[in-house]
Amino acid sequence: MPEPRWLTADQMRSWLRLQAVVELLPGVLDQQLQHDAHLTHYEYLVLAMLSESDARSLPMSALARRTSGTLPRLSHVVRRLEERGYVRRSPAPDDGRVTVATLTDAGWDKVVASAPGHARTVLERVYDRLDDSDVADLTRVLSRIVQGVDPADQFGVLSDDHPAIPSDDDRR
Repeated sequence: MPEPRWLTADQMRSWLRLQAVVELLPGVLDQQLQHDAHLTHYEYLVLAMLSESDARSLPMSALARRTSGTLPRLSHVVRRLEERGYVRRSPAPDDGRVTVATLTDAGWDKVVASAPGHARTVLERVYDRLDDSDVADLTRVLSRIVQGVDPADQFGVLSDDHPAIPSDDDRR
């Protein structure tokens, strides 16, 4: 039997810090969104993924992949969002066995109203501590990690033309 592999001291330092970010950041984001927008972070993510999709609609299975959620969890959350008027579900026009989630106008308004506070929190808690070189390094390193945990890029974040990435024209 081969000897087990262990992390080096540098790898362990890095791993402990990554683990802290992975565990603590979702709570920070959730707290801000619940306080300011009366949404959980996952609810906001569902609304955001729909807002970035063609026709603001996605099959539930695709939405589950993009939000890294199980279909039962997503179904429960979408039902709550439906009750609040932010999302509606309907059969897919080309296959009635597939359920499509669609962002309503009220859901769009909720994303638009919630996004500035969410962006402010992300900037304050993550990016305000980094310079441009740090951001480039973080992007490069995280891209490699994503390739290891999501080789098919089901989360859809490895493309530079992701709909959430503003174009240079948007920044002017």
